[in-house]
Amino acid sequence: MTSLDYDKDGKQHGFLRLYHSQETNGYGYIPIPVISIKNGRGPTALLIGGNHGNEYEGIVGMMNLAREIEAEQVSGRIIILPALNFPAVMAGTRSSPIDGGNLNRSFPGDALGGPTRILAHYVSTVLIPLADVVVDLHAGGRSADFIPCALVKEGRNPREAEGLARLAEWFGAPISFVSKGKSGGGGLTLSAECMRRGIPCLTAELGGGATLSRQGLELAVEGVRRILDRVGILPAAAQTSPETRWVRKSADNRIHAHEAGIFEPRIELGESVSAGQLAGLIHFPDFPMRKPEELRFEASGYVLSRHIPALVSRGDELCTFVEDVVR
Repeated sequence: MTSLDYDKDGKQHGFLRLYHSQETNGYGYIPIPVISIKNGRGPTALLIGGNHGNEYEGIVGMMNLAREIEAEQVSGRIIILPALNFPAVMAGTRSSPIDGGNLNRSFPGDALGGPTRILAHYVSTVLIPLADVVVDLHAGGRSADFIPCALVKEGRNPREAEGLARLAEWFGAPISFVSKGKSGGGGLTLSAECMRRGIPCLTAELGGGATLSRQGLELAVEGVRRILDRVGILPAAAQTSPETRWVRKSADNRIHAHEAGIFEPRIELGESVSAGQLAGLIHFPDFPMRKPEELRFEASGYVLSRHIPALVSRGDELCTFVEDVVR
C-alpha cells in the first residue's frame, strides 16, 4: 500500500496508495501523503491530521512538523499522516466524497470494504501496531467551534488511565477531559481502536467553523512537540507544558435543537454559565409571529463548544458545556 520502508533510517516522504476503481480511472489509486522520520531504536509516534477533511489546524500543523523535523534530531520514529482522509481534505468535507464514509466512524475498518473502510483497516492493522503513542488532531469542522481541548479514553485499568492523563497534561491544552465513548462515535473511532490494541491515544479539538485558528494551530505543533519530548523521541523539543484544566463532559452536558429554525446564541465560548441561564433562542421564519423557543442550561458549567451555522435542524447539537473536576 506504500513504497515507504517504515524500518529504514532517515526522512522519507511518499504516499499510501488507496486503490479505487472509478469512471475516470478504472485502475488508479488515491495518493495519501505519509512521512516517516526514523533514527535508530526508540519509541514510535503516529501523528494524524485530516481524519475529518475540513478540520485544518491538525493538517497544517502536521505539515509544518514534517518539514521542520530532521532525522538526526529523532531518537526512534515519527510517522506523520497530515491529511489522512485525503479525498475529504481536498473536497473540504468532513466525510469522504468518494463513498460518503466518515473515517472516524469506520474503525477497525474492513480490507474488503469501500475506500474509507479499507483505509481504516490499514491504519488499524499496519500503523497503530507500530506505534507507542498516537495523536489524532481534530476541530469542529463546519458545524461547531471548540475551545482548544484534549480528550483521552478512560483506560482499561488504573495504570492505563493514569498514562492517558499524563498524555493530556503533556499536550497542555487549556481544557482536558476523559471521554467515556458512549456517544460521538463510541467504539468506531480511531481512539477506540487504539484502546482496543493497548496503544495510548490523545485526541484534540483545536477550533472549528472550517477556518484555521491560530491558537489551535500553535497548540497542534507545540502540544505534539511536548509529547514527543516527554516520550523521548524528540528530546528538548518544547518548554514546560501549560497547566490544563480538567473538566467533566457527558451526554447531559449538551443542548439540542428540538425544532428547525434559526439559532440565536446568547453565550460565548469559554463563558461560565449557571442552571436556568438562557443559552439561546430558536426563531421560526415559517411562522414569523411565533414566539422564539428559549433554550436554557439545566446545570452550571463552562461553554466548551457552540454550533456555527445559524440555520439548524431538529436534533442538532447547539452547545456543549462542561464541569470542573479535581484530579
